[in-house]
Amino acid sequence: MIYNLIIYLYLLGVAIYSRFNEKVRKMWRGERDAFRILREKVDPNAKYVWFHAASLGEFEQGRPLMERLRQEHPEYKILLTFFSPSGYEVRKNYEGADIICYLPLDTITNARRFLRTIRPVMAFFIKYEFWYNYLHILKHRHVPVYSVSSIFRPEQVFFKWYGRQYGRVLNCFTHFFVQNEISKDLLEKIHIKDVTVVGDTRFDRVLQIKEAAKHLPIVETFKQDAQVFVAGSSWPPDEEIFIPYFMKHPKWKMIIAPHVIGEDHLRQIEKLLEGRKVIRYTKAENSQLSDADVLIIDCFGLLSSIYHYGEIAYVGGGFGVGIHNVLEAAVWDVPVFFGPNNQRFQEAQGLKAAGGGFDFETAEAFERQMDIFLKDAEKLRVAGEKAGLFVQGLAGATEKVLSAVDL
Repeated sequence: MIYNLIIYLYLLGVAIYSRFNEKVRKMWRGERDAFRILREKVDPNAKYVWFHAASLGEFEQGRPLMERLRQEHPEYKILLTFFSPSGYEVRKNYEGADIICYLPLDTITNARRFLRTIRPVMAFFIKYEFWYNYLHILKHRHVPVYSVSSIFRPEQVFFKWYGRQYGRVLNCFTHFFVQNEISKDLLEKIHIKDVTVVGDTRFDRVLQIKEAAKHLPIVETFKQDAQVFVAGSSWPPDEEIFIPYFMKHPKWKMIIAPHVIGEDHLRQIEKLLEGRKVIRYTKAENSQLSDADVLIIDCFGLLSSIYHYGEIAYVGGGFGVGIHNVLEAAVWDVPVFFGPNNQRFQEAQGLKAAGGGFDFETAEAFERQMDIFLKDAEKLRVAGEKAGLFVQGLAGATEKVLSAVDL
């Protein structure tokens, strides 16, 4: 089969490229190490529920399910696998799973060995993961497999004439819990009927995050009574738009949490901020904070809590491959700005339609909308309220999934 040939060619490419790229090297080593981890940690008498997430974003979508399952059904143990180092390296010590490892590449031999070792009683694949060999063997073994928070588009290979053979992999799923009606309709056109529209579990996750938000004394001392603009996961094209605007509005403070925390990027940001008093989070002293104009977050793990301190939020990535998580900001009842590459992100489209999200293509368009909010506090308040209500109104996917699964 062509798929297996592609997988072996991919495996060869990863082996070669791992010599030159640290991220690929971690993935290559992690996949090879997965069977050792399983040998050491698998309890042969336990009943395992397998969750697979490609990366960190998919993990966050699966997390509410894992935590509810762990809380309500302690008779199961949880195996969590990742494909990408950006997921595994961040969450390899996550306490909500009993075993965490990379997923060995989808060869027939690996899939058989992996499933023979784990013997899962059910499996949850989050959003986009459709590994042909794993899924066919799971079906052959009569293991229930669920696709959660999945979303489908007409341009995907499953719905093209040349993708019919690979598209059979979708028949291996017991049930699809999809995000929208379009996905359900597309699946029904290829005769897949076990589909329920439940929405996106990320809405549940951001509400969890809000409830468990960190108390950040440094940020509170910085903010005082000032109005604050919070930019999260920003890239240089984002910073080149919002920083010049706020350089002209010194009454507002800024908190900038760049996506890439490297010395070169941090210095680039500081250069754009010449003339304003700038402090990095890890070097902040209380005596300096109240007079500072800009706080740069030069560490990880704080952003979801930091949005709480803003009156307006900006989520980066919209001038690159795509925006980051707008829901983490919107849940705090603040209007959210983002760049033009957001068409593939249903949550961003919904946030715009609800009146709590605002995209733009140019600095001039950004300035026009910002001017409206800076001049009219009521419009700013209403937009923030709409953002928060949008998130609250679409929560509940976790409950819908678990109520439909035979546990």
